[in-house]
Amino acid sequence: MIQLDTDRLQLRAFQLEDAEQMFRYAQDERVGPKAGWAPHQSVEETRDVIRLFQQDQDVWAITLKETGEVIGSLGLHDRRPDPEIQHDRQREIGYVLSPDHWGQGYIPEAVQEVMRHGFDDLDLERIWCGHFDFNDQSRRVVEKTGFTYVFTTSQQLTRLDGRTVQSLIYVVTKDEYEERRDQ
Repeated sequence: MIQLDTDRLQLRAFQLEDAEQMFRYAQDERVGPKAGWAPHQSVEETRDVIRLFQQDQDVWAITLKETGEVIGSLGLHDRRPDPEIQHDRQREIGYVLSPDHWGQGYIPEAVQEVMRHGFDDLDLERIWCGHFDFNDQSRRVVEKTGFTYVFTTSQQLTRLDGRTVQSLIYVVTKDEYEERRDQ
């Protein structure tokens, strides 16, 4: 997995040694449920999740350049929300951040770099991002990073409590991204 850098952040592959730092935010009731998963119950559960990240190679650890601290994760997943355009080169961004670092612009900074990587390095045609209707913080990130609302879908939260929620889906195309970049 390629390492990505921004002014304040380094996005790198997760290591098992990151489990303690990841567990600090993954156990927080304010984090996982907003992303559709239950808070972690143990460091070993967090290690298991890191092993999945390592296997799939589509999730970066978001670390502070200054300290190396793991403060969140950002994935660029092979998901295709629109069945009409399954053939396009596309990925979906998903992210979580430690509440200790909310409100400091870290996720928009990381999302912008992953979008650059997706469009410039991977030659994607579109990048999706979604959030549940109750997650205003993710909605603000989507707005700040230039995604356009496309549709709403129902989703069952099988990794949380089984309830069905509304998921708002947004997209940025390569053309839109390049037009904004060139302005």
